[in-house]
Amino acid sequence: MLRARALWLAVAAASLVPALPGQPARVFQAQSSSTINASKAADGAQLIEVRNVTYELATNVPGRPPAEFLVLRKTTRSKETVGDIGVEASVMLEAWRFGDDLRQKPIYTISATGTDGHRMDNAIFIVSRGLEEVEWWSVYKLGNGQHLFDTYVPLVSFSISKEILTTRYAGLEVPPDDTSDARLKQPNVVGVLTYASQDRVLREALLTCDDPKRAAQFRSFADEERALSMLEGPPAAAAASTKAKPREPSRTLKLSFSESYPSPPNTAEVQSPLQGDDLDLAHAKLPAGMHAAAWRR
Repeated sequence: MLRARALWLAVAAASLVPALPGQPARVFQAQSSSTINASKAADGAQLIEVRNVTYELATNVPGRPPAEFLVLRKTTRSKETVGDIGVEASVMLEAWRFGDDLRQKPIYTISATGTDGHRMDNAIFIVSRGLEEVEWWSVYKLGNGQHLFDTYVPLVSFSISKEILTTRYAGLEVPPDDTSDARLKQPNVVGVLTYASQDRVLREALLTCDDPKRAAQFRSFADEERALSMLEGPPAAAAASTKAKPREPSRTLKLSFSESYPSPPNTAEVQSPLQGDDLDLAHAKLPAGMHAAAWRR
């Protein structure tokens, strides 16, 4: 057995966070251990178990009071057999208000199977859920730990404004065979395109295909590759005069499906423009036989 040194956190408010008016500086200390265990299974296989703990300080978190800071403790655990495909792994994120006793119950806890997790834009927490050959991610609100949505393509992040940062997120959920939603088990379902802000899902679009065999190909985790990106183009119309306020560029979400090697890619694309702060499904460009419709869970 190998054991890493204990991981210590000593946080002094006087050096990291200014004390609020009329309040004394808050000083506290927390201790957690990170470990690695190497052992032999009954059949002689090499087993590796790892537990890592890290601390972070989050500021200006959406959904929290402006002057509040969060202490985040992330714990990752993994167990794998050397030479085998796949791993048993989990991620846990616990959050406390800065200054609270970390021995008390956290204000929220996120627990999920996955290999790692990270925060983005100080607004969301993303857990990498893929334990075997399929990569996918779960997105949570950093302010309260609530689940936002899942995506089977890397999360796309962008601003819908050039003047004021207004972040939006997009992803694609491809329903696995064991999905709990009976509606997503229909043979013509391709997936769900999600458009969200930092605190709620703004639009879900259900993608379907008239040909069930083609829909199954689009859904395949082994034989299909998917990619999502945001395209920016010139404004839809030029400003009426040089004194007019510059118009925002046009924005379009592009989702592509390509067959995996050694098959020819036979790439199919879905393009959904943004209109204001929503997906403009009425003007979406779709492959022949594919449809996109507003959908809600």
